[in-house]
Amino acid sequence: MEYRTGVWSQIGVSSQTDVWRRRRVLTGLAGAGFAATVGAPAIVRAAPSGKPVRVGGTLSLTGFLAQTAVIHKIAAEMMVEDINSRNGFLGRPVEYVLLDDQSKPDVARSLYEKLITVDKVDLIQGPYATAPILAAMGVAQRYGKVMIQSSMGIPKLQTYDMAFPATPFGPEPDKTYPNVLLDMMASFPTPPKTIVVLTSKFPSAQFMAQGMRDQSEKRGVKVLLYLEYESGNRDFGAIAARVKEANADFLWVGSLGLESNQLLEALRKLDYTPKNHFHLYPAPGPLALSPDGDKALCSTFLEPDEPFMSRPGMKKFAAQYNERATKANLPYTIIDAQACGMISEWQILEAGVNGANSLDDKAIAAWLKKNRVDTIYGTVQFDGPFNHGTALQLVKQVQNKAWKVVWPKEFAAPGVKLIAS
Repeated sequence: MEYRTGVWSQIGVSSQTDVWRRRRVLTGLAGAGFAATVGAPAIVRAAPSGKPVRVGGTLSLTGFLAQTAVIHKIAAEMMVEDINSRNGFLGRPVEYVLLDDQSKPDVARSLYEKLITVDKVDLIQGPYATAPILAAMGVAQRYGKVMIQSSMGIPKLQTYDMAFPATPFGPEPDKTYPNVLLDMMASFPTPPKTIVVLTSKFPSAQFMAQGMRDQSEKRGVKVLLYLEYESGNRDFGAIAARVKEANADFLWVGSLGLESNQLLEALRKLDYTPKNHFHLYPAPGPLALSPDGDKALCSTFLEPDEPFMSRPGMKKFAAQYNERATKANLPYTIIDAQACGMISEWQILEAGVNGANSLDDKAIAAWLKKNRVDTIYGTVQFDGPFNHGTALQLVKQVQNKAWKVVWPKEFAAPGVKLIAS
């Protein structure tokens, strides 16, 4: 399927895979928008015109990552329109060429090869999730393309010098993030003394789970059970039985997509409710809206409350996302860190193009390395190990079927407090 200025039409699909789906967004709206560049030259705004700048990428529009990837798709389409409402890229409109990697790294690898060599895109953007990102990064490196990505949870694997993170994980999230969570746990009226660490074998989840296990032991929290399951698993009956048997003070789950919902449902069937439970990368809507998800904890970098709503552009993006997510029939239509990761990704690419005043990948990369960029996450820089800057991890909690930042306390909205069992 092809999407161009609001009209759907059938197009031919390459025989390499019958389920490739292409969506292109090409808009030319006029209006003011968010200024994403720090230190870039002043630009006289005019409606973009001329030959489109084609930006290619993939997302997991089908497969076990689809529940989250659709959030990234909506945010990316918002940003293409936002960029085109100003000056596009160097006065030319931006065209987004999006393909479905089916949640499979090997498919992502083939599609990025196709985008660069067959579709002849000018620039690329990274996919969602660590495994597809790593697959795409290898292709980007082979062809010398800048690649900005929003969700690779293993920074040390980002060894390509022209790859840039759009989300502030920091260079060692397997250490910094567990300690943020352990600091929060220490604030409980009765701090947890035991923990179960359960994780998907998906690379970034497994990486973070191992860090959580190691840091827990160092902080004196005993790991009663460390258990891994296959990515995309749907049968959590036997796993739930082991979690119930361990009966730890705290359950940490390295989940993706709907896995947390499926696990909590399996635990409920065993008449067991975890005392306190944390989930790494779940589909935010299904977990927040499920009765099983009440008081669930999760990783985040911002939510649509203060102090984050005061950031430039945040109110506009939150309203746009709500409108589009509602039209797409998403169960949870509130903007969150997943959507903002993709917004940040495009803000960084726009800043790099404008700052370098060029579509040349090497020039864009060189500018990004020397400058800071204002994004929805605040000001980010790429001067640390693996092109990462400062870690800015936060913890959110489901309260009244909505996600609220609860830790560190200074980032919680007025009146919002952590609820511990």
